[in-house]
Amino acid sequence: RLRPARLLCLMQLSWCVLPIVVAALATAVPARAEELALRAPVPSRILLDLQRREISVVLDGRMRGSWPVAIGDPKPPTPQGGFAILRKEVNPIYVSNKSGQRKELSGPTSPIGDRYLAFHRNGRGEFGIHGTPWPHWVKIRAAVSLGCVRMLNDHVRELFDLVDVGTSLEIRG
Repeated sequence: RLRPARLLCLMQLSWCVLPIVVAALATAVPARAEELALRAPVPSRILLDLQRREISVVLDGRMRGSWPVAIGDPKPPTPQGGFAILRKEVNPIYVSNKSGQRKELSGPTSPIGDRYLAFHRNGRGEFGIHGTPWPHWVKIRAAVSLGCVRMLNDHVRELFDLVDVGTSLEIRG
């Protein structure tokens, strides 16, 4: 147990040291966005860097993954901003009318692979993170989609299992 005189001395010392600590913090080099993301008290979130064309997940303060992606071409681009996972689907159905007849495709060889995570809807349609039967575009980190984010099928399955509906998604350029 501290005597009152010692307690007063410690309090005075803390008031002397506090301005020095605050000044040191004010002149510190700013942290990188990734470092700040890791310190955030958010239980989980997805980070998509359009310039690097890679996606990762922060789970309980720890970075998971760092997977390559293919993104939307300049017209239409992948939207930027803050979003959330709206829906998750295993073996989503891709509908094509290209040949003049309605054709439904599903599974890993469909244009959207066998996992789909919807994150945004607007007047143009829905945007999602999904697999692809064309891994070449992901491996070269191309800008070829209609705004969706393509991942290798193995990678999107891993992402799919790590996050829940409602997980936030930050897309930055």
